Amino acid sequence: MGDPIIFDVNAAGERLDTFLAARCEDLSRSRLQALISKGHVTVDGKTVRPSRVLKSGEQISLVVPEPEPSHIVATAIPLDVVFEDRHLLVVDKSAGMTVHPAPGHYDDTLANAVLAHSPDLEGVGGELRPGIVHRLDKDTSGLLVVAKNDVAHAGLSAQFKDRSITKGYYALVHGHPEQPKAVVDAPIGRHPKHRKRMGIVDSGRASRTEYTVDVKYAGFTLLDVRPETGRTHQIRVHMASIGHPLAGDTVYGQPHPRLTRHFLHAYLLGFDHPATGERIELRSELHTDLREFLESLRLG
Repeated sequence: MGDPIIFDVNAAGERLDTFLAARCEDLSRSRLQALISKGHVTVDGKTVRPSRVLKSGEQISLVVPEPEPSHIVATAIPLDVVFEDRHLLVVDKSAGMTVHPAPGHYDDTLANAVLAHSPDLEGVGGELRPGIVHRLDKDTSGLLVVAKNDVAHAGLSAQFKDRSITKGYYALVHGHPEQPKAVVDAPIGRHPKHRKRMGIVDSGRASRTEYTVDVKYAGFTLLDVRPETGRTHQIRVHMASIGHPLAGDTVYGQPHPRLTRHFLHAYLLGFDHPATGERIELRSELHTDLREFLESLRLG
């Protein structure tokens, strides 16, 4: 348990959780409300509710407990760090790396690597774990942002929810789409027959993907894709649904002898910094395997 942090109330009329949120920049309001409800905050020595209205002259004591250990084990795996400060971390994820631990991948994931990279990572939600706000498929490479504290996690999550995050992908698809620019608007849900796949399902969640033709090759087209929503396998499902599956996609298309994964790379990520408000826009070059495959198409 950490040492108590003391605040003196100089003016009346403010809610306790609002008062603390304005003074504890690394703790979200929801986290502070949880701390208050669990008795880690007292006013003149008494436990109170988050909605308690403060009076002038009162004294607040806040104790932030040490983050609880998580089931995720820190594992020293090299990370390509594109941006980092005390609030967040942006990495250029390699293909083949799973984001979260899952059956068969318990200690070789991005989450394990982030904990090893930042051993002093603050406990998001009171647990010592990386605040991964969004995901990329295992075989999708590119930019991914991780929150280091509650405020960053809440701020980034809100931007993903209101779709103010800028996301750009390079996708190589089979064939040549008829329109140079279009939007695929079709609901995505769990496939009714193949439970490990997603599909276009009437009862699925609303999903929109905008794409623009970048370069045409013999039998393939490189697209600049901007997903407006963030459903599981969204780009892969939407492209397959219009007859242009991703090159190398063995789930929604077909394998390619010169590709060991589907051709999808998250090259662009833009967001407002959750602490400073500054707009940050980061880019990633195509990874070597995808770049070499494009070169082979150019050479015929």
